Amino acid sequence: QVQLVESGGGLVQAGGSLRLSCVTSGRTFSSYAMGWFRQAPGKEREFVASITWSGGITAYADSVKGRFTISRDNAKNTVYLQMNSLKPEDTAVYYCASRPGIDRGYAYWGQGTQVTVSS
Repeated sequence: QVQLVESGGGLVQAGGSLRLSCVTSGRTFSSYAMGWFRQAPGKEREFVASITWSGGITAYADSVKGRFTISRDNAKNTVYLQMNSLKPEDTAVYYCASRPGIDRGYAYWGQGTQVTVSS
């Protein structure tokens, strides 16, 4: 099992910044990659960004490219999402997730942290 705990959400004005953190524990050695997802009210959960533990290979949704940066600290088993130039449409509950292997999907999820961007 892998446990994930997100933090860092909050209320920010448009154009502002927030940094989300996701601390992982448990069988973290078996994790291949970490991802951030978000879900806005009335919408489906969507992919935001991902990073592999080894090599730090990243991927981003088109909607956040150039504004969000995902990073990881292997020693702390922590993944970050730096969010700059925030827009009201970024308002959502943000979840981190763990992907056990390259041939597997995201199997473990955190409880989510609310991000609200006011206009």
